[in-house]
Amino acid sequence: MHPELLAETVRPHYDFIVCGGGTAGCVIARRLAEDPEASVLLIEAGGSDRVPAVIDSTLWMSNIGGERDWGYKAQPGPSLNGRTPVLPMGKVLGGGSSINGSIWARGHRHDYDDWAEAAGDPGWGYEAVLGIYRRIEDWQGPPDAHRRGTGGLLTVQQPQDPIPLVPALMQAASAIGIPAVDDINGAAMEGEGGCGLANVLVQDGNQRVSMAATYIHPFLGRPNLDVLLCAEVTRITFDGRRASGIEFVRRGQRHRVRAGREVVVSLGAINTPKLLMLSGIGDDAQLRRHGIATRQHLPGVGRNFQDHILLAGCCWEYVTPEPPRNNAAEFVFYAKSDAALRTPDLMPVLEETPFASEVIAQRYDVPKGAASAWTLAPGLARPDSRGEVLLASADPFAAPLIHANFLAEPSDMKAMVRCVELCREIGNSAVCEPFRRREVFPGDLKGRALEDFIRNAAGTYFHQSGTARMGRGDDAVVDGALRVYGTEGLRVADASIMPSIATGNTMAPTVVIAERAAELLRAAHR
Repeated sequence: MHPELLAETVRPHYDFIVCGGGTAGCVIARRLAEDPEASVLLIEAGGSDRVPAVIDSTLWMSNIGGERDWGYKAQPGPSLNGRTPVLPMGKVLGGGSSINGSIWARGHRHDYDDWAEAAGDPGWGYEAVLGIYRRIEDWQGPPDAHRRGTGGLLTVQQPQDPIPLVPALMQAASAIGIPAVDDINGAAMEGEGGCGLANVLVQDGNQRVSMAATYIHPFLGRPNLDVLLCAEVTRITFDGRRASGIEFVRRGQRHRVRAGREVVVSLGAINTPKLLMLSGIGDDAQLRRHGIATRQHLPGVGRNFQDHILLAGCCWEYVTPEPPRNNAAEFVFYAKSDAALRTPDLMPVLEETPFASEVIAQRYDVPKGAASAWTLAPGLARPDSRGEVLLASADPFAAPLIHANFLAEPSDMKAMVRCVELCREIGNSAVCEPFRRREVFPGDLKGRALEDFIRNAAGTYFHQSGTARMGRGDDAVVDGALRVYGTEGLRVADASIMPSIATGNTMAPTVVIAERAAELLRAAHR
């Protein structure tokens, strides 16, 4: 443990307590601490991010399933043939931004306009969000003064010197009506989509640009910011309806800290609803089942679970082995499964390795070695299926029950079938022939056989969201200012507030949520 990252002594009282030192929590704590008069505690269950597997962005896959991952799995269900897909989630300072594939996907215009409509607040709309992106980005790619920012905190660029397969994939996608674009986060995300290089948060070669490294490290040592690692929040405390602080456990010892102004929960779409429920905020019947006194009946807590589905396949063996470069996921496309749709709903990504689920790996002759094969992994950007997160017990250290319900809606299966067809058409094109010895899987499957393959190959894009929905109505959890309904001094700010999941990897929209939350907090307490 690096001592500069660790507040060994915690004060009994802070103005603001930010629960969760992940993508959102790091941003919020930094922005609040920019006011030297405000005292801020950032509390994180994981450890230091100053380790090679985090700092070197090319090593990101080594973190999945290890000590920097919460290790959650979905409950078995018929829609995935009883499988229990892993649901990786960062347990380290920086959260997902410290262990993910570094992809910066800003989302589609319609995502934010839909959020604004749900919240009844134009501050969440696309034009307002563009202002946040312009302010925080230091974009190294093709200039676009309206959409892209330069000089901000976050270095965003395109992968340098991608593998030779990537230009061939762009050519093949363009030939079937998915045009190659200079910037996949530019005008393409205001319209029909396109294909191109993923934007990545890296600098100085392959050094990861995480929210911990960017927002928190430069502020360590400031007298008004304490960062406490390896400390798990177990409950929010209240004085009447007002959140008064938190209880947490560190090294087996229980502690309590008070918040003079607000508690902000940024634990991610699995642990945020878990903490709210442990604190008596949730569906009354669920809480009573575990002997938890209801403080506020909010049936939406834990519901509306959404995640992008990522399929482990379509895979081709290389003619000549090609080691992965950059983040090993340099190519992406956005397209519609049905031309009548308003927004692109497909988001496949290139995995520059053989990539198979546990079932598919048993059923197919998958090449060995990271450089032996490449996978164009079908992805679903706008799933209709919804799941939920439930408490397993009142024990704060028990993993929650996550019913992901992937592919439960027939419309999602229909979209994934179309996505597999598109990926196979691109991968089997003449222009990609120099890069393929054989198609490893799925081959020319149809009907029920293809649907069965999809159920056996489907997993997560690591983009859990939606379980503390922003909006109005009975199942909303927070309002447009991210305040938890029925309480005072308590907000949620992370991907769990998304009314509908963003089109694309969720790190960038989560940073936007956090930046907006910090603006709202500072305005409320100036």
